[in-house]
Amino acid sequence: MNVFEAIKTRRSIRKYKPDSVEKEKLEKILEAGRLAPSAANRQPWHFIVVTDPTVREALRLAHESDWSVRSTSQVLKAPVIIVICAEPEAAWRRSDGEEYWKVDAAIAMQNIVLTATDEGLGTCWIGAFNEENVKKVLKIPPEIRVVALTPLGYPAESKGIVSDRKSSTEIVHYDQW
Repeated sequence: MNVFEAIKTRRSIRKYKPDSVEKEKLEKILEAGRLAPSAANRQPWHFIVVTDPTVREALRLAHESDWSVRSTSQVLKAPVIIVICAEPEAAWRRSDGEEYWKVDAAIAMQNIVLTATDEGLGTCWIGAFNEENVKKVLKIPPEIRVVALTPLGYPAESKGIVSDRKSSTEIVHYDQW
């Protein structure tokens, strides 16, 4: 599969088979995240790979106690959960103070998601979570921020074609707005 095919076929998977993810595939996926570009090449990200069933369940319950939709905690029953974190102090800042740690971590996450798709695995980008609960469960230092989580595993559902997207005429502007 080429990268454009992965972009076109990637879907948010919310139900997973219990099958474990092969170590080689997991390492390739994490390597794709590590190789992501970042502002000024600062690479402010950290990836926490959660495979221990007890920790996964604690993370799921921490997520479930959040304000987010309770049903989304079901996706955290996948055999692997990758937590994308960033170190704001290590990230580049624009001269006006705009911080890029979230952007950098999001680029790394996209590399992870697309590589997982290429490997036949499912993911679901989760942004609705209680950061303090997640940090407590995973013993994340105070200066580190949690940007996103994704379950990782073999899909137990087939989502079909990608849902509707806006047309390029709605979102692409040439030379000016």
